[in-house]
Amino acid sequence: MILAMYFLMIRPQNKRRREMMEKQRQAGPGQTVVTIGGLHATIIDSDDTTVTLEVSPGVMCVYERGAIARVLDDDGVDEDTTTDSEPEDGMPATDAKADEPAAEDSKAGNRPPGDGTQN
Repeated sequence: MILAMYFLMIRPQNKRRREMMEKQRQAGPGQTVVTIGGLHATIIDSDDTTVTLEVSPGVMCVYERGAIARVLDDDGVDEDTTTDSEPEDGMPATDAKADEPAAEDSKAGNRPPGDGTQN
């Protein structure tokens, strides 16, 4: 039972952790990354422990290497995941519910009665 748990849970988790650490180590200037906080930026400079990220033109931030969650390729797509969510016509895929008109909040009972101000 313990051996099965090791091969099904612990080993894959350790493998993902090692892969993530290797990507963090290899990230260098010019690459686009996403931090653990969700910040998309480009690496400007790096050393053994920190990276300098350009958030927008002229705005630089220094982060620890461990704050890099993902390294993106030139198209802004995660390097280790590829998806075919875009149809052949070149238009992005849309959610079917996004095309439906939204129900009014007052009908759904989500808005307080009256003029909308709280007492």
